Amino acid sequence: MNSKEDWIKYIESLQNRICAALEASDGKSKFIEDAWQRPEGGGGKTRVISNGNVFEKGGVNTSVVFGNVSEAMKMQLKIDGEKWFACGLSLVLHPVNPFVPTVHCNYRMFELYDENDRLIDRWFGGGTDLTPYYLFEEDAKHFHQTYKNICDGFDREFYPSFKKNCDAYFVNIHRNNERRGIGGIFYDYQKPSQNKEVNFWMSFSKACGDAFLAAYLPIVEKRKNSSFTAAQKYWQEIRRGRYVEFNLIHDRGTLFGLKTNGRTESILMSLPPTARFEYNYQPEKGSEEEKLLEVCLNPRDWTDQNND
Repeated sequence: MNSKEDWIKYIESLQNRICAALEASDGKSKFIEDAWQRPEGGGGKTRVISNGNVFEKGGVNTSVVFGNVSEAMKMQLKIDGEKWFACGLSLVLHPVNPFVPTVHCNYRMFELYDENDRLIDRWFGGGTDLTPYYLFEEDAKHFHQTYKNICDGFDREFYPSFKKNCDAYFVNIHRNNERRGIGGIFYDYQKPSQNKEVNFWMSFSKACGDAFLAAYLPIVEKRKNSSFTAAQKYWQEIRRGRYVEFNLIHDRGTLFGLKTNGRTESILMSLPPTARFEYNYQPEKGSEEEKLLEVCLNPRDWTDQNND
């Protein structure tokens, strides 16, 4: 099995495992699958869950797509080749309960070929980040420590570097550099080298993908039955509005997909079912809402430094 086939098989397996675990946690709603084909080449499986006990809306999508390199791709991705292939998984989950955080996860591989179908470039990218509405420090520490442990198993420089990337990327620059959440890890354009060949990056990406359920589900199980007020739900929708702003204004994947004839329904699956945009909304001083906003403005280190 070559690297492409191995990655496709892994991504399809990861989608199945994540969906099964999320359905078990929800206990009510099931994913519906929308299999689609891309006229230019390839296709994917969009799986959406909605109106559940736990998940108000969410999607776990996979795609295996390929085609000729377009002028838009040359400009956006700064690539020079004739043909391309990409395969990945992308998920976003928006829970009902404001004490359960929204989460995003994406892992992908991209290959580039010349006019004779010879592989001329390959890279990996991805990450997972958490967007809570209320700050529980033990949850933040659990989430970050899970990924630090994975990163440290491959290269101890990965976690601080990829956390910094995440903090720098998921930012609403137009709102005084306010992060959409408490981050996680994010990496892109990681190309095989003499020291870190393709199997290294394949194994690392698989380990990160496999860590998603271990990082997120314990938080869901701990918080999903917590009682909440209408005011707390209101705050969740205010924060969801900031999530929408980031995805539609700044997210490179969303913008690239919409500009290059991507599948709109799958791309915009990431948006929450409800959100609020209230003029100049400010949380009450000293409140739990302000506490959350403070860490979005000033990223923190959530891991145990004694492990370094």
